[in-house]
Amino acid sequence: MKINIKDTFNKELDADKDLSNSPRQVYNSFFSFVKPKNPSNPKLIHFSDEFATEIGLKEYANSEEFLSVFSGTEVLEDTNPYSICYAGHQFGNWAGQLGDGRAINLFELETEGKHWTLQLKGAGPTPYSRNADGFAVLRSSIREHLCSEAMHYLGVPTTRSLSLVLTGDQVLRDVLYNGNPAYEKGAIVCRVAPTFIRFGNFELFAARKDQENLKKLTDYTIKHFFPEIKLEGKEKYLAFYKEVGERTLDMVIDWQRVGFVHGVMNTDNMTISGETIDYGPCAFIDAYDPNAVFSSIDSRGRYAFGNQPAIAQWNLARLAETLLPLIDPNEEEAIRLVTAELHGFAQQYATFWLDAMRAKLGLATKLDEDSELINMLLELMEEQKVDFTQFFRSLSKAILGETAQVRVLFADEQRFLGWFAKYTQRAEQEKISPEARVRTMDTVNP
Repeated sequence: MKINIKDTFNKELDADKDLSNSPRQVYNSFFSFVKPKNPSNPKLIHFSDEFATEIGLKEYANSEEFLSVFSGTEVLEDTNPYSICYAGHQFGNWAGQLGDGRAINLFELETEGKHWTLQLKGAGPTPYSRNADGFAVLRSSIREHLCSEAMHYLGVPTTRSLSLVLTGDQVLRDVLYNGNPAYEKGAIVCRVAPTFIRFGNFELFAARKDQENLKKLTDYTIKHFFPEIKLEGKEKYLAFYKEVGERTLDMVIDWQRVGFVHGVMNTDNMTISGETIDYGPCAFIDAYDPNAVFSSIDSRGRYAFGNQPAIAQWNLARLAETLLPLIDPNEEEAIRLVTAELHGFAQQYATFWLDAMRAKLGLATKLDEDSELINMLLELMEEQKVDFTQFFRSLSKAILGETAQVRVLFADEQRFLGWFAKYTQRAEQEKISPEARVRTMDTVNP
């Protein structure tokens, strides 16, 4: 394959000097070199045609060489696969070093002015696998592959999925966590993003008080992924933090817009690029419920649908803590600066979320009464257990006079019709036709 390889992470940052592939603590390093484990009988199940075209790999997608590289059988010439070292807070608790336990970065490439990192998920153990085997099973790999691409086409910032490969190997998993493991088909997803740097990368060096490598990582990140930041000194690092925060909030607003529950919003699952990553116990809500949880281990509902905005801010606070020494040597001043940004994020979220809900309702103008109208609707949907996705699509039909499909979603039709009358009155203040309003609504409501 003739690919425009542009590796930066494993060339500009320091590698782990230990080349063995055994679980361990890794110090003074950003990553460890590691090769994928050869699968016994790989088969290409599916690839994303449009995305393969976008990154310049369409012509190779059905070739033996494509299968060889993206199953981990062959390492592309002049590339050095590696896994990244990072830490994180998991369910609010400090977990220490984590790292890519089952992800191996193959290489970075550039095409049409865009930079991409290609990573295999499920291709075998790494120094960060701890007690796990580094493999993935077909069912979870299908979810990652399909959900990544679905989220992209729903307009939600996300990592992408290039391909899904069946390995031909069996993987032992306790799917019900009841002490009865069974063998399942193994699979590998090729996950793609501009970068896979996470909040946890910064947390690792901050926790170890390794300010030299913290600064090196931050400078590298700004140089390659935030080139619009031209400032120097503390203004540079504060601008970086502000941009990460804004991207994160944009992502979470989109989650709330389409009813997506990530499930495990640990700091090691938050990318600095503001893209959704790690489609583990995730789901889209059916009946509108702010308390909806889709992780079997989230017994307290920390990562429930309605908590996601607050958790995003909590995670941003943890990132802020890591950057304090770079933002200002005076800790009190640094805290003042990042606290101001955090308050700003909360205010922005409230404003942008309201705008997103207006868009779902086809309301282009901004009136003070909109907040009350939206909250009234959500309270009614929660009480009546109304399907979140179906409601907004059915509302489009109701605007055009076909109310049967939306009315049937409510146990108490009269209460809905009371709200619908208020909504219709409000919508009359818009300066576009109902038909044009519906067309706009359908672009944001899946």
